[in-house]
Amino acid sequence: MPEHIVTSFDAELELLRSKIAEMGGVAEKMLDDSTRALVRRDSALARQVIEADSRLDNLQREVEENAVATIARRQPVAVDLRDIVSAIRVAGDVERIGDLAKNTSKRVLAISSEAHPAKIVVGVQHMSDLVQAQLKDVLDAYAERNEQKALDVWSRDDRIDALYNSVFRELLTYMMEDTRNITYCTHLLFLAKNIERIGDHTTNIAETIYYVTTGEAVAGERPKGDTTSFTTTGEI
Repeated sequence: MPEHIVTSFDAELELLRSKIAEMGGVAEKMLDDSTRALVRRDSALARQVIEADSRLDNLQREVEENAVATIARRQPVAVDLRDIVSAIRVAGDVERIGDLAKNTSKRVLAISSEAHPAKIVVGVQHMSDLVQAQLKDVLDAYAERNEQKALDVWSRDDRIDALYNSVFRELLTYMMEDTRNITYCTHLLFLAKNIERIGDHTTNIAETIYYVTTGEAVAGERPKGDTTSFTTTGEI
């Protein structure tokens, strides 16, 4: 293959990676801002997050269009093809992270006028802090093509699930203690679930990174610790 064609192919791959990096930056800010909007009852900030989602959607479309065009032009094989397909998959997960941050901000708008003790949101805030760390780490792993960093994020998913279980029980307790908390805490339950699902998407990205760098799927079952959908009846 002539050198200028190889160089242009490399440039196309680099463009995909740069757009993923841009998407990651937008998604990180959306998640951080949505959490700060919750803690501060900041409706204006929540609206900014909602408005930012369209930028993320546009970037995802650009990634998909560029990836398809590159496949059509270059007909890549092996690792190059995995690289391009992984960009499409990662872009999809990052776009969903933005959707969930947007949905979180919509919930913030619904409860921003309600006054409740600050301690009620502490658990959700802590969940978000952990998920933000996972998102940053997995985006770094993608940029570096570092499967070990990706595996580290993958192995941490059960921590988010365990914390979600704890927050779930805590919010139910607040609801039972005072019926005036029911509406507010119900919204917080949905917020916490959105954040837990963002953690799942970081794990998806980690699996994609491992595949693109090794050509193999991650061995073993994904660690999960969310038991809130299970019903205990006392029977075996």
